Amino acid sequence: MTQETAILSAKPDMGVEAPPVRKVFVKTYGCQMNVYDSERMTDALAKDGYVATDMVEDADLVLLNTCHIREKAAEKVYSALGRLRDLKSRKASEGKTVTIGVAGCVAQAEGDEILRRAPSVDLVIGPQTYHRLPQALKRVERGERVLETDYAVEDKFEHLPAPDKARTRSRGVTAFLTVQEGCDKFCTFCVVPYTRGSEVSRPVAQIVAEARKLVEAGVREITLLGQNVNAWHGTGPDGDKWGLGELLHHLAGIEGLARLRYTTSHPRDMDDGLIAAHRDLGQLMPYLHLPIQSGSDRILKAMNRRHTAAEYIALIARIKAARPDLALSGDFIVGFPGETDEDFEDTLKLVETVGYAQAFSFKYSTRPGTPGADLEDQVPEEVKANRLERLQALLLSQQNAFARACIGKTIDLLLEKPGRMPGQLIGRSPWLQSVNVDAMSSQIGDIISVRITGAGPNSLFAEVVS
Repeated sequence: MTQETAILSAKPDMGVEAPPVRKVFVKTYGCQMNVYDSERMTDALAKDGYVATDMVEDADLVLLNTCHIREKAAEKVYSALGRLRDLKSRKASEGKTVTIGVAGCVAQAEGDEILRRAPSVDLVIGPQTYHRLPQALKRVERGERVLETDYAVEDKFEHLPAPDKARTRSRGVTAFLTVQEGCDKFCTFCVVPYTRGSEVSRPVAQIVAEARKLVEAGVREITLLGQNVNAWHGTGPDGDKWGLGELLHHLAGIEGLARLRYTTSHPRDMDDGLIAAHRDLGQLMPYLHLPIQSGSDRILKAMNRRHTAAEYIALIARIKAARPDLALSGDFIVGFPGETDEDFEDTLKLVETVGYAQAFSFKYSTRPGTPGADLEDQVPEEVKANRLERLQALLLSQQNAFARACIGKTIDLLLEKPGRMPGQLIGRSPWLQSVNVDAMSSQIGDIISVRITGAGPNSLFAEVVS
């Protein structure tokens, strides 16, 4: 996923000298938390006079906010940096300066290597130090090549700027809000504990303050983010220890906040309070992303997931008993070292048993520095490709079946943005599907009642229920 994040500058007060206008281009790869981080970085930069451009050729500052989860992620970064090196050289011949920065998880994992391999890079900054970005850029202006990857996570949450109302309005009626970061699970395939650090929960007061500002700016739906978001814990205003369920109850009391979601969850952190929130809160949407990765207990143990397939299935049954209309999403990895045909068949059986409205599946690829990188008995690439094709066919059939089952249902639809056709808007269903409906642009942000009339490969179609 790539997202180019825009910044709007505030008009300076009369009589106050405005800072020089500089343009920034931000390219965001990967997860929703990277999207959130890019928005917070742009908020910080706007105060220093940076304005947005969606044309990299016009930028004075280019930031790549990188992801280390997918295969060959680092090499994709170096490829992009090669193109930026050429841009920087061409601009220099015209007497212009372009600053190049690398942020995100690749920056955290390979900061020194980036500076060594890519001399055109002026700044490398890790996920926990974005609040230091303006100061780091001043160091670059003084001629330094800056590496900012040492951190205390609490500093990030304390110092990140609050969302700006004008920029939030420009981003839409839905928003992400980070409440938890890092991971203590140490799954053997995953780099997150090494790039995002240990699990840290953001304080309640900060979360609530940011949520209120988002709602004041017109946001109707907030998705709480965390690498293991349901591991969030904190102390509530009542002095009691809270889990994510209690936090969701508290946020549901914010006037004007119509919908809540959260992602990504770990099965071991799905406690009774959170399940009760799905039962009791109308604002909490009936959609849950709960990865398992494999249906084989032997592979789950090798992955260090610390739960079995049967425990996962039993957990799903408890959640669905609390919220019968819940739709499930998941993550799957095929071809983990040592995975046999029998192990893979166990994964297919689990998918058949659970039933997913949506899921993401990938071939295993090694991540340097993770325990999985040192495992023997790697699965041949052609075997991984064949297994992935079979799994994705099954998951796609379930996704299509879920979409077809929605036809005829009357649902509440949050209208988000213009559609492709004149007089058409795209909305978001409770189950996170895109829905096309005839409506006026003035209705964006409204929640209306619609009847689902059709299902396409990537979206639903609906008519307004008067």
